[in-house]
Amino acid sequence: MTDMKDRLALVTGASSGIGEAVARALHGAGCRMVLAARRRERLAELAAELGDAQVVALDVRDADAVLDALQGLELDIAVANAGLAYGTEPVQAGNPAEWSEVVDTNVKGVLNVARAVLPGMIARGRGDFVTMGSVAGRQLYPGGTVYCATKHAVKAIYEGMRLDCAGSGVRFTTVDPGMVQTDFSLVRFRGDAQKAAAVYAGVDALQPADVADALLYAVSRPPHVNIGEIVMWASAQASASSVTRRPAGS
Repeated sequence: MTDMKDRLALVTGASSGIGEAVARALHGAGCRMVLAARRRERLAELAAELGDAQVVALDVRDADAVLDALQGLELDIAVANAGLAYGTEPVQAGNPAEWSEVVDTNVKGVLNVARAVLPGMIARGRGDFVTMGSVAGRQLYPGGTVYCATKHAVKAIYEGMRLDCAGSGVRFTTVDPGMVQTDFSLVRFRGDAQKAAAVYAGVDALQPADVADALLYAVSRPPHVNIGEIVMWASAQASASSVTRRPAGS
């Protein structure tokens, strides 16, 4: 592990779940943190816990706001983590307003962050840009058409940035986890806690800290090493749609 002390790291979607865990892991390794998300109050709480983090209340869908907030930062690490999903309805029963929010957050949000931070990294000849993908960007599952499409797009953006920035000194990594126990399902089921809990019933799902640990490994390698793609599964998950669950009550 290379020295991470005083590296400046940005995490979007840092107010909860994987983003919060990544922020904690990077800070614990010595990084100075920039925490970005829509929920300023939760960011402020996390910043107070970490002690010296910068808070940026930011909606990654707003391209101009992202550029204004981030382009002046001399970032060593940027983690484009903000993302969400709504519902498991088939396309023919979907809600276009929800589609727009998911696409604008998961896809345009990554592009907006990249546009803001990559020019500085390229000018300095170094940096790590990490996309938070998903196994849904590699496999489809019923009821996941729109979300899976966005994560396939994130994988394409990752691959495209590697080509666009070849030789720049900037490293690119995509971390693609399977089932992670966060508030993701609570948002997906529009606040229905019972449906959200059922997703993880009988399964030892990945935890946010597991994903953060893998990401930290990637960005802490020596400069000549680029860990490009990390795919993570819960041991009980054989594919995006195949999960082995313990019997109820066991």
